[in-house]
Amino acid sequence: MANVTSGTTTFDKTFSVDEIIEESYNRIGQFDMSGYNLKTARRSLNILFSEWGNRGLHFWEVANTNINLVSGQNEYSIYRSTADGNSNGITSTLTAAITSTTATTGITLASVTDMPTKGTINVGSENISYTGFSTLELTGVTRGVNGTTAATHLNAAAVTNFVNSASDILECSYRNSSNVDSPLEKINRSQYQALSNKTATGQPSQYFVQRFIDKVLIQLYLTPGSTQNGDTINFYYENRIQDAGDYTNATNVPFRFVPCMVAGLAYYLAMKYAAPRIQELKLIYEDELARALEEDGSSSSAFLLPKTYYPSM
Repeated sequence: MANVTSGTTTFDKTFSVDEIIEESYNRIGQFDMSGYNLKTARRSLNILFSEWGNRGLHFWEVANTNINLVSGQNEYSIYRSTADGNSNGITSTLTAAITSTTATTGITLASVTDMPTKGTINVGSENISYTGFSTLELTGVTRGVNGTTAATHLNAAAVTNFVNSASDILECSYRNSSNVDSPLEKINRSQYQALSNKTATGQPSQYFVQRFIDKVLIQLYLTPGSTQNGDTINFYYENRIQDAGDYTNATNVPFRFVPCMVAGLAYYLAMKYAAPRIQELKLIYEDELARALEEDGSSSSAFLLPKTYYPSM
């Protein structure tokens, strides 16, 4: 009889939050759970994700986007959500009015230049996600994402590509109208403070990042002038990990991190329900996490060259 396999590799998409919680409780020896057990475990899972933010760079949360430069403006903000503020980004307009019931077709923009090929736009108070473009029309549209509500928007309504939940800016370049990039140097607060004339205008060459509770603020030096107006900065940024949400959700975590996520949650639950096993489960968690972080990364070619020594002749 031939071996039969599942034929799928997407178990992590159906490995829902409630199953993660159940597995974690089982590891500390608990098999009967009440509603409060689920609630406190989900809270611990969100705290665990927050703690991962202090564990260095997660490459699976790295994304790339652009922001339009405005003459005389050297500060650009990326907010946690539209409830906190409107993030700067690539701007455009609608070429036709849409209603709250306009679904997956008919949303067209005046320009999609420098827009991410997959992402989210902000129109008024609504976030609309998309998976691609057909010329100037959005495809794979989902209305009212990120907790917003689908609404009616007029023709020529302002559109901004929405970047949410950035944790840090990793690399940044100035991109001119000819799509030529010039790398920007990332400087710290002391270096930025030492700059004598922060209002001097010209092509930006450096940037300083401030990270707040609700936003990330990018400050450019030099301040873009009229020549740079409409050009862009292109940057890679690190997203925050999405929270657990509903119990039926899948987590925003690649399959490589599932073992350490379960081990970590079991360790957190042991601090509440199984104190004698705290150290044991902490060691298992740290071991699982170390392996996941080692596997996660962006590989590149390495070249080894012999050291040449020329003695005095």
